[in-house]
Amino acid sequence: MPLPVQTLQLERNNWVPNNPQLPVLIYPQAIAIEGSDPAALFEQTFSANGWPPQWRYHVYDFHHFHTQGHEVLGVACGNARLVLGGPDGHVLDVSAGDVLLLPVGTGHCSLGSSDDFLVVGAYPPGQHGDICSEAPTPAQLANIAQLPLPKQDPVQGVHGALQQYWLE
Repeated sequence: MPLPVQTLQLERNNWVPNNPQLPVLIYPQAIAIEGSDPAALFEQTFSANGWPPQWRYHVYDFHHFHTQGHEVLGVACGNARLVLGGPDGHVLDVSAGDVLLLPVGTGHCSLGSSDDFLVVGAYPPGQHGDICSEAPTPAQLANIAQLPLPKQDPVQGVHGALQQYWLE
């Protein structure tokens, strides 16, 4: 059974804007890992909830954030130690089955991972993950502030944690 969703509120951290209005949502063990292609389970769940999957990869080992998309990360295989919020940010251990929902502007970076670490990434329709690794411009900050909110939670659908923590 999935554990309750956890929240992490991040303030601006030096050059990383983060998102002071929207918390990171952490879904521990959100998806049961089974079968020969566990990434497909994340892709199916995200797709069913209106978040078209965009990639299978890992998390970059440099601090970066996105200004043009909210991002969901589903850990399909392995484990990693991530830092959220920029340099000296919040360190988080993730493993297969976990999901992270990062609001636009949230810094993230891998500090290390198992050899089999694999993540499925998705964004709401019309959004994408531009890679920003330096201080945002005024136009990028404006985009972060004005980016539309997703219509539903990528894991739990129309009555999920996103509605509780982002839309209320």
